[in-house]
Amino acid sequence: MTDSPSGSRPPPPASPATYAVAQIKKSLVEAGFEIFRTRGDEIVLAERPRENLILDSGVRLRAGADLQVRIVVRAQRADFPNEEDANLFQRARTIGARAVAAGFAEIDASATRVADPGDPSRTLDTFYEVTFAKAADSLPEALTELRFVLSLEKRA
Repeated sequence: MTDSPSGSRPPPPASPATYAVAQIKKSLVEAGFEIFRTRGDEIVLAERPRENLILDSGVRLRAGADLQVRIVVRAQRADFPNEEDANLFQRARTIGARAVAAGFAEIDASATRVADPGDPSRTLDTFYEVTFAKAADSLPEALTELRFVLSLEKRA
């Protein structure tokens, strides 16, 4: 490699397996996806149940050296008030069964308390969430997986 006229070397070409968040976001928008938010190296996709309403879809794409498609499914305590915690997690896992059949693996299970914005000491609901993930070898493969998981039910 030779020096450029300014005396500095040009940067090496990016590895095809390394994806930057900005690059992925641009590709997602070009492919017709809507982005809800970005948290670090994780891009959260949006769903629109109505034209004027945008929500977190439970579908994420993690950038970096390896692409990883994630789906978060949940059961809510308010929907099943008399169930034990273990049963609520099982309900979420049952919702995620189609993702597991497609090669996704469970990577996390957690209970998330939803506090009352007017009184943080009061709990409005508790979400029993299970996260499933699958590695993608390329961005086109990740886009295919994202379309698949967006089509899945994400709430028990």
